Formats: sequence, C-alpha cells, structure tokens
Amino acid sequence: MKTGTTAARHETRQIHVGSVAVGGGAPISVQSMTITKTADVEGTLQQIYALTAAGCDIVRCTCNEQEAAEGLAQIVPRSPVPIIADIHHQYRMALAAMEAGVQGLRLNPGNIRRPEHIKAVAAEARDRGVPIRIGVNGGSLDPKLYEKYDGVTPEAMVESAVQEMAYFDEVGFDLIKISVKASSVPLMVEAYRLLAETTDHPLHLGVTEAGPPPAGLIKGTAGIATLLLEGIGDTIRYSLTADPVDEARAGRQLLESLGLRERKNIDLIACPSCGRAEIDVIDVAQRAMEAFGDREIPLQVAVMGCVVNGPGEARDADLGIAAGAKRGHLFVKGRNVAVVPEDEMVEALVEWAEFIHEHGVKAAIARADTVRAEREAARDRAALLASQGADANHAAEKIVEIRRTVDASSASDR
Repeated sequence: MKTGTTAARHETRQIHVGSVAVGGGAPISVQSMTITKTADVEGTLQQIYALTAAGCDIVRCTCNEQEAAEGLAQIVPRSPVPIIADIHHQYRMALAAMEAGVQGLRLNPGNIRRPEHIKAVAAEARDRGVPIRIGVNGGSLDPKLYEKYDGVTPEAMVESAVQEMAYFDEVGFDLIKISVKASSVPLMVEAYRLLAETTDHPLHLGVTEAGPPPAGLIKGTAGIATLLLEGIGDTIRYSLTADPVDEARAGRQLLESLGLRERKNIDLIACPSCGRAEIDVIDVAQRAMEAFGDREIPLQVAVMGCVVNGPGEARDADLGIAAGAKRGHLFVKGRNVAVVPEDEMVEALVEWAEFIHEHGVKAAIARADTVRAEREAARDRAALLASQGADANHAAEKIVEIRRTVDASSASDR
C-alpha cells in the first residue's frame, strides 16, 4: 500500500519465511524475539502466541545450545507463525536449528568468521530452502573492517554484508535478507540507504539496543519510519528493553499509522486536555487502551475531555466519548448517540466499538436515541460554557496583555 507521503517501495527480491512473503512488494512484516529460554518449550510458546496476538508475523528464538535446538524441534510445529533461529558464535547450532525445522536463520557476520563454517551453513540452508538474514550489527563488527574504516561507518557495515553474501554465492545460496543495525539512528539510516543502493535483497530494519520506552520507542521510530517513508524496508523489528509484546505492538501500530498495513486493532486518539476538561483524559485513555487490549477491532476511537469541542474535533473518528457534567457523551462519526455515567465510559466505548465492528456505523446510529443524546449534549455544553465561558484557558486575556506589551515596546522605540 502506498500513501501520498510515502515514496515508492524500493524494489527487492521476494523470499518466504515459512508462509510469510518478505520483499518483492509483499506487505511489510513485523518481527520480535522471545526472551524466554528456548529449552522452556511451554513458556516460549506462550510468549510466541502473545506476540502473534499483538501483531507479530515472524518470531525469532535464540539457539545457543543443544537444549535450545531440541526445544525448537517441539516449538516449530506448534507455533502459529514462522520461527527464525538466532545464531551467534556456534555454526553447528545453525545446522541443529535447521534439523529442528526452523523456517529461517539469523547469522551475525561479526561472530561467525571462518569461511568454511559460513559456507557449510549456507549450503545446508540452500538444500533445505531455508532463508538466512545477514544480521550486521554495529556493536559486533569484524575487527578487520573496524580497523579498515577507523570505526563503525555505513561503508564498513555494508561491506560486512557484501562479504557474507560472497561466501553464500560460492555455494549458490541466495535466499537472503539483510540488516545493518546500529544503536545510533543517523548511522543506521545512512547504512540502510547505502545498502539499498548496493543490493536488491530484502531489508530488515531496526535500531539495535534502542533501550527502554519511551526513549527506545522514539529512537526505533525515528530510524525505522524515516526509511519506510523513503520506500526502504521489507520487514521490521523494534529492539526495546521491555516485554517483547510491546515491540510487536509498536511495530504493528507504526505500519498502520504510516498506511503500510491495514488496521488490525483500535487506533485510540485523545485530546491533550485543557482548562475545560471534565475528566482526567490521560487516565480514561489509558484505561480504554487496557480494556481494548489486543482485540481485533480496526476502528478509530476518540477520548475527549469535554462535550463542548470533543465531538466536533473528533468527528472523523468512528466512535468517541466526551465528558460533561459527570456524564459521558458517546458519539459515532460526530453524531451524539448515547449518554452514560462517567464511571461507565470505558465499558460503553468497548461495547459500542464491538457493535460497530460487527454491524457497522449506520446500524449503530439507527439503534440510538439521537434526539435525546443530542439534547443532553447541548444541555451539558451550555452548562459548561455558562460556568467557564467560551475561553476556558483565558487566551483572550493573554492576548490583551501581549498587545499591551507590544504597544508599549513600540512606543518606547520611537
């Protein structure tokens, strides 16, 4: 999908990670990684299912020991999404993971350096039809490249990927996707731009070691969104110091907000609050997000602080609620449809959202007593304006003072 502000997608080859197409114009996929011990089969599967519910398309599990590989043999057939094995220093773990049936591998060129080991893994992957992600990481760059470029640079990271591809090419393996992640957003962005000019293999985007939210979310979004808007990227992962479910949810929401994936869950919008707000908007919005959770209801829902401006400002939302006189005024596409007690606002939002999702907006408005709802909303609007005036934030008074200050300054300058 392309929006008016998104560049045309960079053309890449298409590979398949299990049933998920990556590259070649396929929908951009969301990835995350389990943080359980892979040998803990039930615990890992529980996390995989939670990630899938949050919008994850592909899940990566570490395979760092024999017990992990044995765990993968039990996890893969029970997983709802394709599984990628994360391999670091032990190339034999890559061979064991493929024996376990994983649908993909991730290799770090900075960790497995012996050409014969790299080619042995690639040859086995070729024979099994298992794709490999070349996962270059700025924090574990080959020391020779670090010395050659006097540090971690976009050129050094891309050369690392090119060297790995050369080994793969020697054994006729080309089911490749590539990442050049760094914890520095500018470095990461420039490295991917250079990589996109260098190869047509699909690209996996991410800012590595981004840290905990909210800073980690900001860094991840800054790097990933910049590239996606330039048309670069085929699959993404947020790397947060947090529950991996938060990574999957963030990835899905980012793609939806950029218009690159169809909406799957609620898009909750809320006003920033002001002097007229009749409720704690932050609290209601947070409780609403928790209540909706991962329900697959692809609607835009608004939480507005007052009934004076709320329905008008959020008229394009599918559903919303605005506060007034200790009551919540529900509106659908800007039309007032119901009045509920303040302590039932969140529950009412969920109930109406489920009804709209199942029956549609017209049916929701048709079942409502709109005459009564609009009459009650008008009454509460009038009461608020009478008690607070039309300028609840006292902007008019400030404007008068600004003009006095400017006039006084102008007079003294004459």
